[in-house]
Amino acid sequence: MTNTLRILYHYWRSRRLTRRWTNRAELERWQERKIRRHLKWVRRRSTFYRQWWDGRHDADWRHFPMIDKGIMMEQFDELNTVGLSRAQAQDIALEAERTRDFEPQLNGVTIGLSSGTSGNRGLFLVSPQEQDAWTGTVLAKLLPGGLREPHRIAFFLRANSNLYESVSKGKLKFRYFDLTVPMEQHLAVLEQERPDIWVAPASLLRLLADAAHGGRLTVKPWRMISVAEVLDPLDRQRIEHAFQQQVHQVYQCTEGFLGATCEHGTLHLNEDLVHIDREYIDEQKRRFVPIITDFSRRAQPIVRYRLNDILTLAERPCACGSPFTAVERIEGRCDDILYIRQLDEEEQDWQEYEQQEQESLLVPLFPDLVTRAVISASPEIEHYQVIQYDSDRLEILYRLSGEESRAAVEAQIRERLKQLCTGLDGVMPAIRFGEYTFEPGPVKLRRVERRWKPDGDRGLV
Repeated sequence: MTNTLRILYHYWRSRRLTRRWTNRAELERWQERKIRRHLKWVRRRSTFYRQWWDGRHDADWRHFPMIDKGIMMEQFDELNTVGLSRAQAQDIALEAERTRDFEPQLNGVTIGLSSGTSGNRGLFLVSPQEQDAWTGTVLAKLLPGGLREPHRIAFFLRANSNLYESVSKGKLKFRYFDLTVPMEQHLAVLEQERPDIWVAPASLLRLLADAAHGGRLTVKPWRMISVAEVLDPLDRQRIEHAFQQQVHQVYQCTEGFLGATCEHGTLHLNEDLVHIDREYIDEQKRRFVPIITDFSRRAQPIVRYRLNDILTLAERPCACGSPFTAVERIEGRCDDILYIRQLDEEEQDWQEYEQQEQESLLVPLFPDLVTRAVISASPEIEHYQVIQYDSDRLEILYRLSGEESRAAVEAQIRERLKQLCTGLDGVMPAIRFGEYTFEPGPVKLRRVERRWKPDGDRGLV
């Protein structure tokens, strides 16, 4: 059961903390105190972490061994502090997805299941206290104008949760839209109820933008918030043009509420809730993998947790003046970095290349580079998806909005990708083109997707 006073406390606290720090150094000193206090509590309550950190002092927490989703799921029973087993939690979460009834809890704890687009579904646990804290914090960060004005929130997600339902408080009315339901039904409900805040995956917001452009949707939101998927530059442009307003973002996953956009539209990490170290994978281009220490969650502690996401650090501080780290964009997952073969200066012809195939190094091709190469090929590209099946084979699916020749568009895409590969000293893969057919729904859209695993015997540059 939610506690309204506790929600209001965390709403007030989040707004106050946002204005508390005048510089980065103050924020980091405050984080250090919060983290050390949190670690002492976790050591006492979590058998896994007590053993995982054995012989290490809390002051050295930045050097604690990392965990990831695999370790968290494997050690689920010993890691969580509310006495739930993985089998119990998974049974409840799977039954909720089967029946589409997301209200059941276990010992008052909300249980959720991630979408598992990488093939490894994660369980998350949220205590009643954490649920109230999450609700108050989300409202503070996403409704900066306060709670005095009434709002009707439309929440489009694969699965509902008590966590999301808790947003429905006072003047705020929440309506869950199940992504497994046909979209025409959703359009009818939107027209009838006319919610003014839309929270949805980017692919769904894009579909609503297309419906508005086609005259099938007349209602317009006061605010749009993209969640669950990477907000692709092409989708952002089309959505903002259709509704004549900025798309805001929430960066949240199984591991926590990690970021939200400010009024300037810049995505900031929620460093009043989490500490995020950066494992750079391309420091020159400011790309890094986040390593999370969440000092606000206790039911399922997240300490030194390596995510699989690729974030790009903003080149300069945001004009809003926040000391929280500004992120230029969430680029995708490490699993979706494409890899092409490195060009050998001694290669003279294709036959010699084939003989040296097994000795080739692989060069990373980041999703953002691929995205920009494709969408810059023609202004008539309205949808696309790039799938890599091995280092020599790409499939590019796309849809055009006009009458431009597909042959001309494909020639431009090839040329841009060739320039990209050449600049990286890589071998251009063979490309097969096709028609884009993805429809938004329970499966997340991945604009750039790698469906093969590089051979461990080859090196990665």
